[in-house]
Amino acid sequence: MTATDLGEARLRELRQLAIENRRLILRAIHRAKAGHLGGPLSCTDMLIALYFEVLRIDPTRPRWEERDRFVLSKGHSSIALYAAMALRGYLPIDELFTFDAIDSRLQGHPDMTALPGLDMSTGSLGQGLSPGVGMALGARFLGKDFRTWVMVGDGDAQEGQIWEAAMVASRYDLDNLTAILDLNGLQQVGWPTEAGYTARARRPPLDQPRERWEAFGWQVLECDGHEIGAFIGACEEARRIRGRPGVIIAHTVKGKGISFMEGEHVWHAKPITDEELAIGLAELDAQEATLAEAVPG
Repeated sequence: MTATDLGEARLRELRQLAIENRRLILRAIHRAKAGHLGGPLSCTDMLIALYFEVLRIDPTRPRWEERDRFVLSKGHSSIALYAAMALRGYLPIDELFTFDAIDSRLQGHPDMTALPGLDMSTGSLGQGLSPGVGMALGARFLGKDFRTWVMVGDGDAQEGQIWEAAMVASRYDLDNLTAILDLNGLQQVGWPTEAGYTARARRPPLDQPRERWEAFGWQVLECDGHEIGAFIGACEEARRIRGRPGVIIAHTVKGKGISFMEGEHVWHAKPITDEELAIGLAELDAQEATLAEAVPG
């Protein structure tokens, strides 16, 4: 199915799910009094598109051998993934409010030994693409037609292991592997300046991303990561790539959906107060109302 096949009604449903995903992220982080916010909010629209339209999955059979594999390399954005999985039926929605508790299945970084439906444990940045390469190779050797998708952060892509994996994927012509670069342009800390180490400058985490991926032999697609239809269209185009791996460079905004968080690096990882939660939820309610008003008739 392509984005144009979905129809406006289905796209509205997906946008509504993205609003609810953001709502759950805020509430879970507020309850935990810890966790990341900016990165989860930047990748929410894509996770909803993946789990509700793109991935071949069955929540009732999380270990189904024919399922598509998904790896969240930027594992600190785990709460966005947990929320999408809960909305899709992998776990009870109420369980999201155990996030980061010592005995919870929903830790600050994904743990595949704790939660069925997770295909890889991640957390240390840069380590998600390598297992994705292994999964794609495994599918080829086993004669399976599942596809592997790996979501990489732009700070995550500063790690050398990402590029080692990119080189191997290209060498083996892994056209059953798609990377998704969540290019929100911000990371937790800045860069030292001539004024000293504490006088940090804000610079893009990753320069010339298209040229870098192309240099490693990948076919590059680009889209707005918050336009769900455009992202689904890019995923369908990625499925048609032959002879080499593909990467979708998704242009996003850190903290997307909450006005005082958008484009602000301080919200990379910061607890949210009662007042901030109320403001954020009110903004999401307003977005939901606007979406409902757009329905014809």
